[in-house]
Amino acid sequence: MLTLSGISKAYGGRVLFDDVALQVNRQDRIGLVGPNGAGKTTLFSIVLGTESPDEGKLSRERGVTVGYLPQESAPAGDETVVELATSITPEFVKLRRIIKAWEADHPVAALHPDEIHDNVHDRFNELGGYQLEAKAKQILAGLGFREADFERRAREMSGGWVMRAHLARLLVQEPDLLMLDEPTNHLDLEALLWFQGYLQNYPGAILVISHDREFLNRLVGSIVEIRQSKLLRYHGNYDEFLDQRAAYEVQLLAAYKNQQREIGQLMEFVNRFRAKASKATQAQSKLKQVERMDKIAAPTNDERKIGFSFPQPQRSGQKVVTLENIHQAYGDKTVYRGMEFKAERGQRIVLVGPNGAGKSTLLKILAGVVVPQSGTRTLGHNVKAGYYSQNRVEMLNPGHTVLEEALNTPQRVTEQFIRTLLGCFLFQGDDVFKPVSVLSGGEKSRLALVKLLLDPPNLLLMDEPTTHLDMASIDALAYALDQFQGTLVLISHDVYFIRALANHVVHVNAGRLTHYPGGYQYYLDKTQASSERAALTSTGGNAAAGASRRNEKVRDAVERAPTRKDQKRLEAEQRQARSRGRKAQQEIVSRLEAEILQLETQLAELTAELELPATYEKPGRAAQVNREMVHAQERLAELNPVWEAEAGKLSAMA
Repeated sequence: MLTLSGISKAYGGRVLFDDVALQVNRQDRIGLVGPNGAGKTTLFSIVLGTESPDEGKLSRERGVTVGYLPQESAPAGDETVVELATSITPEFVKLRRIIKAWEADHPVAALHPDEIHDNVHDRFNELGGYQLEAKAKQILAGLGFREADFERRAREMSGGWVMRAHLARLLVQEPDLLMLDEPTNHLDLEALLWFQGYLQNYPGAILVISHDREFLNRLVGSIVEIRQSKLLRYHGNYDEFLDQRAAYEVQLLAAYKNQQREIGQLMEFVNRFRAKASKATQAQSKLKQVERMDKIAAPTNDERKIGFSFPQPQRSGQKVVTLENIHQAYGDKTVYRGMEFKAERGQRIVLVGPNGAGKSTLLKILAGVVVPQSGTRTLGHNVKAGYYSQNRVEMLNPGHTVLEEALNTPQRVTEQFIRTLLGCFLFQGDDVFKPVSVLSGGEKSRLALVKLLLDPPNLLLMDEPTTHLDMASIDALAYALDQFQGTLVLISHDVYFIRALANHVVHVNAGRLTHYPGGYQYYLDKTQASSERAALTSTGGNAAAGASRRNEKVRDAVERAPTRKDQKRLEAEQRQARSRGRKAQQEIVSRLEAEILQLETQLAELTAELELPATYEKPGRAAQVNREMVHAQERLAELNPVWEAEAGKLSAMA
C-alpha cells in the first residue's frame, strides 16, 4: 500500500534518517516509537508529503487515502461539531452548504431533497449523504460528546474537544491509512476505552505515535523504532518489542565482542609471525581475512538513563489528610453524601472508577480547591498540599523564560541539574530560552511538573499527570515520584504508571469509596477484574459488589478503610512473599552465571591454545579447537539473553 525506500533526511548536520525503508500494508497496525527528537513527526510529514526527503522515494498505491490527526492545534471555525465531524472532503462540505442553503430558501420542500438539483443531490448521496451524519453522531457519542454538543459551534469548545471532533471526522472518513500522533492526549479514560475498541475493528491500516504502553499493547501488531538514524521493525505489541529489543541488544553485544576477540587473535598471529618466512604466507592470509570481515559496529544505547536525587519535602505527621461526613452536589446531581476518607504518610493512592463518578471532585476537595457544602477537611501536622491539574499553569510567570521559571525555586539546586531535568521533560537545547508566554498547553503542563518536582509538597495531588509526556518523560516522572517521601493521591488512565507507583487503590463509584490496601495487582485480584483497563472504569468490583447486594453490614465493612494493624499484617505478608521470590530468582541467576563463567573460562583456554604454534603442528587439532570455540560461543549466545532477562527480574524484585 505504501513504501518508503532509501530515505535519508538531515537538519543542520543532524541526521534523522540514513537510508531507511518502511512498508505499510493494508490492515497493518504499527506503533512508531523513539526518543523525543528522533524524527517521528518528521517521518509522518514525509509520508504525508508535507516534507521531502533528502534522498529516497515514497511509493503509494493509486487511490490510497490518508488521514492524519496532529498532536496539537487542529483548526475550528464557524461549523458545528457535527458539521466538523462530517467534513470528510472539501467537495462534501461544498455540496452540504448548497443543500442547506436551498433548504433554508424552500422550507416546505426541504422534506423532499429529491427536488434539489439532481447532480448536487446525487453526488451528495454518492459521498455518503445523510448517512454520514448518523455515523458521525454515533462516533461523537463514543468520544464523549453529549447530544446537546452536536449543534454547538466548534470554536466555542476547548482545544481538547476540538481535537476529539477532528478525530471523529477521521473515523467517519475511514481513510485507507490512519495516521495518529498521540491521539490519547485529549481523551478521558471512558472515551479512550471506546476509541481503543473501535480501532481494533478499523478496516484500514493504522500508523500511530503514542506514549501509552497499554494502548499500544492492545492495538498494534508491530513496533517500528527510530534508533541511531535507522528504522528497526519488531513484530508484536509494545511489551513484546521491549523483550525482543533486549534480546537483540544482548546478541548484538555478544556478536561484537566475539568478532573483536577474533580480530584480536588474528592480528596477534599476524604481528607475531609476519616477519617469519615460514609463517609469512599464513600471516598474510589472516590479515586478508580480517580485511574481508563485515565489521559489526559497536552497539550503543541512546535511551535516556534517569539518575536524579530530587529534593524531598518536610516530613509530615502520620495522619496527612482526613475528610469527614462530606456532602457535595452540583445542582440536582449529588456527588457525595456522608463520604469519609483519610490518607496516611507514605501512602500512594490511585483513585479509580467510571467517568463522572467523582474522582476529580474528591481530588479537588482534598486539595482545598473545592470547599464541600458540608463536612470537614483536616490536614495533619506539618502537611503542605500541592495540587497538579491543568489550572496549575496559571502559576507560571509568562515573562520568564523556561529556564528562569525553573530556577525560580526555594531549593538549592544547580543550573546544570535543572537543565538536565528540563531535558527529561522535553525542553532541550535552546528550548530552555523560550518565553513561557509562547509555550503550548502541553509545554506549560510539563514545566509545571518540573517546578513541582523541584519543590514538592508533602501531600501531592495529581490529576492525569502523564498527559503530554513521552515514554522517557513518563519514566522520569515515575522515577521521581518513586523517590518521593511524602503522600501521593493521583488519578491516571496509564496502567503502567499506576503499577509503578500505587500501593493503595480507592474505587470511586456513585458517591461510595472502596479501599484496597495494596498495589494495583492486589486490587485486580480482589475485584476479579477481567482486564486492567476495565478495572479502572468498572462500576464496582465483583467481590465487593456481591457482598454489597447480600448484606448492608458486609458492604460497610468492605468499604471502610483498613486499620493500621491490617495494613501492617498485609505489608509483612507481601515482604515475606517477595523475599521467597527473590531467593528463588537468585538461585536461577546463580546457576546461569556459573555456566556462563565456565564457558568463558573454556573459551579463554581454547583461545590461548589456538595462539600456540604447537597447536598447528598436531593434525586436526586447530580445527577441533575452532569447533569447540564455535559450540561454546553459540551456547553463550543462548545463555546471555536468558541471564539478562532473569537478572532483570531479580533487579526488579530489589
